[in-house]
Amino acid sequence: MAGAQMPLPPAKPPDGTTLFKQQCATCHTTNLSDPTRQGPSLFKIVGKPAGKADGFRYSAGFAEANFVWDAARLDAYLANPQAMVPGSNMAYRQPKAETRTAIIAYLKELN
Repeated sequence: MAGAQMPLPPAKPPDGTTLFKQQCATCHTTNLSDPTRQGPSLFKIVGKPAGKADGFRYSAGFAEANFVWDAARLDAYLANPQAMVPGSNMAYRQPKAETRTAIIAYLKELN
């Protein structure tokens, strides 16, 4: 029997952990034991006040931030950091809502 092939299953989209490692881990850690990188640790970020992590020097925009990180604010920040926090140094933008949602779900797991 020639040519009979089983179809491949549809590709599974990457999960939040994988997406974080691919897109965020260059600048951010998810624990408190690794050295600080270009951005602050995001360990237990959900529910924390913005711009207040000990030992990290924030941009001028975050010096005036007066909010607590939640899923909606993380989503807005990942979509357009400078619009959410003018003066932010973060250059990364994620236009895909499903990717932002997966990354935020992973960050929520760290709480």
